[in-house]
Amino acid sequence: MTDVIDGNAVAADIRDGVADCVDRLAEAGERPGLATVLMSDDPASETYVSMKQRDCEEVGIDGVHVDVDNDAPADELYDTIEELNDDDDVHGILVQMPLVDHVDTRRVLRTVAPEKDVDGFHPENVGRLVAGNPRFKPCTPHGVQRLLESAGVDTDGAEAVVVGRSDIVGKPMANLLFGRGDGGNATTTVCHSHTDNLESHLGRADIVVAAAGIPEFITGDMLREGATVIDVGINRVERDGDSVLVGDVDYDSAKDVAGAITPVPGGVGPMTRAMLLYNTVKSAAEKADVDVPLP
Repeated sequence: MTDVIDGNAVAADIRDGVADCVDRLAEAGERPGLATVLMSDDPASETYVSMKQRDCEEVGIDGVHVDVDNDAPADELYDTIEELNDDDDVHGILVQMPLVDHVDTRRVLRTVAPEKDVDGFHPENVGRLVAGNPRFKPCTPHGVQRLLESAGVDTDGAEAVVVGRSDIVGKPMANLLFGRGDGGNATTTVCHSHTDNLESHLGRADIVVAAAGIPEFITGDMLREGATVIDVGINRVERDGDSVLVGDVDYDSAKDVAGAITPVPGGVGPMTRAMLLYNTVKSAAEKADVDVPLP
């Protein structure tokens, strides 16, 4: 029988551990703080930011939110980030993407102080990840690592295929999987929507991480029997007159082949949010020079 990996349950355990760390830091006189910044009227972005602020409240992290008007000059956003960089009560800064068109996204990523870049997207932090010495693991790839661990999947020596090459998921995911140490040491292939004969790569994979951003792109007949399938995709499609969420994997066909699989929703999504809290607490602990039992 296929094991359905419950991201909500794993994320709840991590949040509990994060809350314990917050209490430990409070005893040492340090309260972790996360600032979210939004310069967009995208409804999904507004929802994501609201959820992240609620997550902070639940574990005891001080949440601060800043809205920057969509029509404001880009410098207003850059200045806002600089002010948060200088705020000692803020340990993590998350600028919600996507941004309005007149803002340079790469400049935004460079402006966030590396030690407060809890998304792990600053060029310095990307370089540290590639070098095998990450300050912060990007939230979604780190969450995937934790899901694999929770399912008892041994990555050491396994054949892993990452489908997708984004800066946010695909590239850092591959680096974590083939990197040295726990959750790594996998023989890792990166594929994407232009890969010829994708089935030949998937057919030999022990682990598949789907992050192409294409609804139900991967079907069960492409997979190796017993493979572990982690579906990072979240896509809204119309079906029978209703709007539904689906992943990058055709769940119904894949679950009959996979040994373990994540659902959409309820798989990777909750883990991304939990690892953001984890990184924020890690940042606060390093600033305060306090050892905490990170979960």
